[in-house]
Amino acid sequence: MSSVRPRVLYVTDLAYPAKGRRYCDEDIFLSSRLREDFDVALCHPLDAAALMDGYDAVVVRNSGPVLHYQEAYDDFARRAAEDGVLVYNQLTGKADMAGKQYLPDLSAAGHPVIPTADRAEDAGRLPDVAEYVVKPKLGADSIGLRFVPREELADLDYDGVLVQPRIHFRYEVSFYFVDDAFQYALHAPDPARRWVLEPYEPTAEDLAFAQHFVDWNGIEHGIQRVDACRTPEGELLLVELEDLNPYLSLDLVAPRTRDAFVDALKASLHRLIGNNAS
Repeated sequence: MSSVRPRVLYVTDLAYPAKGRRYCDEDIFLSSRLREDFDVALCHPLDAAALMDGYDAVVVRNSGPVLHYQEAYDDFARRAAEDGVLVYNQLTGKADMAGKQYLPDLSAAGHPVIPTADRAEDAGRLPDVAEYVVKPKLGADSIGLRFVPREELADLDYDGVLVQPRIHFRYEVSFYFVDDAFQYALHAPDPARRWVLEPYEPTAEDLAFAQHFVDWNGIEHGIQRVDACRTPEGELLLVELEDLNPYLSLDLVAPRTRDAFVDALKASLHRLIGNNAS
């Protein structure tokens, strides 16, 4: 389609009650900045499939956990692929976008991931600790997460779940990327307060760690957040790679960093739309 300015459908659930975060504030800010370059309309994720044909690209942002509307999301993704709709993030992600199967797969392949098993026969590969974390493979936002003691591990039903040792890490740190380019990092100094974040200056080794997983995922256009924990021994281990609709905590970064992120996002969207213009 032709227009003076590209048209973007911005998918968000402004009413989603996230713990410790205000999704709506971030999306009001981001969509207002995108209006500097694009004609932007906001819609709820349940309306995206019906509305997306009238736009040059669909930007999926803080739309809440997909498991709350899985059937509608699957229909959106299927129709977007069939109709050649440009979706941002690109719908080929191999990480959280497709569930958490990547965690046991990467763990088994020797990547620096929290040791993870999804079969009883692989539980022996996990470190011997007092307690383990059990997560649904299609979980999000800690939904369905529970802890089990070592003695209950042998009787665990592994259907649809994965198991990890409960690690008492020093802190969590998140690395934020647009396409494959690093933008900024934030960390939670107190492990008990995941969303009380502060700016973090990554080392070259930290960046190489995060870049490794972004390169593995192979998304050409989109926003990704690499979440990791720092072990008592100083090692970084992947917690998750959020490649569908990662919250960005933009209110916690310096104005210059925030502006640079917005510029990178705009440039990425222009490339996506421009490279696919007929």
